Amino acid sequence: MDKKITHEVRVRFAPSPTGDPHIGAMRTALFNWAFAKKNKGKFILRIEDTDKKRQIEGSIENIIEGLNWLGLNYDEGPGIEGDYGPYIQSLRKNRYIDAVNKLLDDGNAYMCDLTPEELEKMKEEQKLQGKPPGYNGYSRNRSREDLEKSKKKGLPIVVRLKVPLSGNIEFTDLRRGPMKFDLSKIDDFVILKADGLPTYHLANVVDDSSMLISHVLRGEEWISSTPKHLLLYKFLGLEPPSFAHLPLIFGKDKAKLSKRHGASSIIEYQQSGLLPEALVNYIALLGWSPRNDKEVLSYQDIIDNFDFEGLSVSPSIFDPEKLSWLNGVHIRSMDNETLIKLAQDTLPKEPDNKNKLNNKKLSKIIPLIKERIKSIDEIYPSIKFFFIYTKPKKSIIKCGTLDDNEVKEILNKLVTDLNALLEKDNKTHADIEKLLRDNCENLGLKLRDYLGLVRNCITGAEVSPPLFESIEILGIEESVSRIQDCINIL
Repeated sequence: MDKKITHEVRVRFAPSPTGDPHIGAMRTALFNWAFAKKNKGKFILRIEDTDKKRQIEGSIENIIEGLNWLGLNYDEGPGIEGDYGPYIQSLRKNRYIDAVNKLLDDGNAYMCDLTPEELEKMKEEQKLQGKPPGYNGYSRNRSREDLEKSKKKGLPIVVRLKVPLSGNIEFTDLRRGPMKFDLSKIDDFVILKADGLPTYHLANVVDDSSMLISHVLRGEEWISSTPKHLLLYKFLGLEPPSFAHLPLIFGKDKAKLSKRHGASSIIEYQQSGLLPEALVNYIALLGWSPRNDKEVLSYQDIIDNFDFEGLSVSPSIFDPEKLSWLNGVHIRSMDNETLIKLAQDTLPKEPDNKNKLNNKKLSKIIPLIKERIKSIDEIYPSIKFFFIYTKPKKSIIKCGTLDDNEVKEILNKLVTDLNALLEKDNKTHADIEKLLRDNCENLGLKLRDYLGLVRNCITGAEVSPPLFESIEILGIEESVSRIQDCINIL
């Protein structure tokens, strides 16, 4: 069971603006959001932009757009200022400098003037000696005055944490349980870079503390960083949050998830006809289970059922086919009015055809395709023939093994019969179905061949929504016109 929470829950999603948000990042955001919602807490967005070399223009905007599209609205963050901002790390530099100065003054950190080239040479020598490469404490016992001289000379100066040479540090992961780390295996790591900006480790700890973060839910790859963070909390005299580390996400080949596994950025998913609720549903199941065998989940289901016991400790596998299936399930569960509105957004604004689609026509068409599509962007290709007719290639105007002249005779008869049906009042798709079936039987043809011929002529394609209903919506006059076009092609 999860421990009873006795204080306000404050969690954060803290991405770096180094590209479009991806599946793994948004799963982290989702779990933090759900945990906050369940416990009536606050979900905070913090942008960790201290690595300026890797920052990509537009990334911050895309992160915010991705969260908004998925419905993971944050309570504090850029544009929604709270009491603990600013929420972009590059605007919080003074806080990090204050923390560094305290660590230096207390003797828990020291400056180092080793150049990147010297550090690399050190690691190469260690490899040749069969030792694990790493920082060897070169400046650990040098005087601060000596290093201040190097700083005045313009040498690149970093600040490193003075990690204890022996002992252990422990914490209890909210899902994995007690974890212990040997301090002798942790280098004196950099906390302030030569450019005066903090490393992830320092900025992360300072911000989580000053923003009163109660729980840190982050990826499994950060487990090895947790002892470093706990040392910083200890040396700075700060209370650490509780930690839960989320399982990795792999492709089906058990390799780290990438685009070659079918994973796209959230922005690409937004543009591909995927429903946000379907994507949220799917990524919730990547490494977490509601433990009730339920796979189709609403936002409220995720909130109500989210807990740490449901988290897996094993990697989860990204499956694009299952995501597509779930998207289809969510489409089918939508009411027709909502789906019609989504369909309108995917259609060309001004179709160049006399049979423009309107709400009345769409309300008849959408139920025909609702059970067949798995993506919103499949709507337009499925219904395009209703208002833009593309004459079929001669090769698909066929009926079994019949030659062109025989096919023309069949189509001429169908034109005559449909024109006769046109005179009838209150015609329905049932009347059209009876006409076509009777014709097929009288001609002694296979139903599949005959209806396939009619479908190809009227829709210009070999796959379409149900034929009889399509003819009714399209109208007999337009259908006859298209059949006549095919007769002319033959």
